[in-house]
Amino acid sequence: MQGIAQQGPGGPEIWVRGPVGDTPPRPVAPQRAASPRRFAWVATHGGAGASTLAAVFGGFDAGRGWPRPDQDEPASVLLVARTHATGLHTALRSLELFQRGEAPPGLDLDAIVLVADAPGRLPRPLAQHVKVIESLLDVYRVPWVPDWRIGDLSGRPPRECASLARLTGSVTSSGSRWGVR
Repeated sequence: MQGIAQQGPGGPEIWVRGPVGDTPPRPVAPQRAASPRRFAWVATHGGAGASTLAAVFGGFDAGRGWPRPDQDEPASVLLVARTHATGLHTALRSLELFQRGEAPPGLDLDAIVLVADAPGRLPRPLAQHVKVIESLLDVYRVPWVPDWRIGDLSGRPPRECASLARLTGSVTSSGSRWGVR
């Protein structure tokens, strides 16, 4: 009965278009897993935390310079700044460089990563600056981590960093694997 679905023992049978039977399967091209995107951590000021983030989440630590894709450094940039007034100001200045086209050609600005400069909530004026930055680009927040302050990077990053870990590929989408790459 062509054109009518029939009820089978496990439920309705599905329609099949085209010849059915001993038709050999079509060859399928092998699927290659997409490699995770490589990132360069770029500090917008001294002490921003780019080296720590590169050690914890993997990626290229560009320091305060721009990565050089022509020398096999990642073209995808994550700007890093502390959440104090100077850090937020330099993050905005670096973002403006990209907006004006003054960053080196071939670089992609993916996000800004704001690292807490102290434990606790931000004072209102700083929180307002963060809102301005968030209105312009994706922002990932990293809370205060006392162990990182003394150089102990061995523990798991705080759960507030899960979305940053997924972005950088240092954890699977299910959140099952943390680690340094």
